[in-house]
Amino acid sequence: MKHTLSVLVEDESGVLSRISSLFARRGFNIESLAVGPAEQAGISRITMVVPGDDRIIEQLTKQLYKLINVLKVQDITEVPCVERELVLIKVNATSSNRSEVVELAQIFRARIVDTAEDSLTVEVVGDPGKIVAIVQLLQKFGLREIVRTGRIALTRESRVNTEWLKSLEAKV
Repeated sequence: MKHTLSVLVEDESGVLSRISSLFARRGFNIESLAVGPAEQAGISRITMVVPGDDRIIEQLTKQLYKLINVLKVQDITEVPCVERELVLIKVNATSSNRSEVVELAQIFRARIVDTAEDSLTVEVVGDPGKIVAIVQLLQKFGLREIVRTGRIALTRESRVNTEWLKSLEAKV
């Protein structure tokens, strides 16, 4: 299972290196990593997606807390969250299929951010499921390049689980 960890750290040089070294020494992979300033000056938030069962994640959390600059570690996998990713996709777009690519972008509320004679670059922001869906649909045109930011997430103060709400709507 993939877990999303939100880690607050002091904003000092070498913190990310120590965290990635901890994972490397234990043979764990980080599938997604995003780092940026948090709400308080001098503090950064690291959001990472890590594969593993609950026992492994508990062990990693304990190890993270042993690092000097780590302030808070939270496994937000099962907590209602707002999750987003940004992806840029450079896709083949000839005169015969360009309108179809543009139409797909509009359906996903994506933006065309660059146009060339034989390609389009599409910017998509959304939850990870949306990103996977548009990438799959654009593959038939031929993907030239793709880059993703990695997942960022914040817990919902409302505690409303939108995934649970979606499952209710599907049953109705």
